[in-house]
Amino acid sequence: MENLKIVSKERTERLAWLARIELTEREKEEFSMQLSRVLESASALEKLDLAALEPTFHAFEETESLRDDAEKASMKSEDALANAKKTKDGFFVAPRIV
Repeated sequence: MENLKIVSKERTERLAWLARIELTEREKEEFSMQLSRVLESASALEKLDLAALEPTFHAFEETESLRDDAEKASMKSEDALANAKKTKDGFFVAPRIV
């Protein structure tokens, strides 16, 4: 298996083909170096000792952020429809799309 920590020019060409973008020779070399640096940075995570940490599903503790579902007064239909260009049977009339 090819070493993924060093991105070859051929791999960059393949990625560009999959993304359907054209790259110049200079861009291929530049992106190969940049992708290699990204993978090197990510490999630093492999060196961390995470055995003592508990698995988690979220980076932050979740808190209940929903409000209570309480009934309250709302706008009257007549007020909501007051500025509509066209209404019918208490509903807005919009132009046909299809």
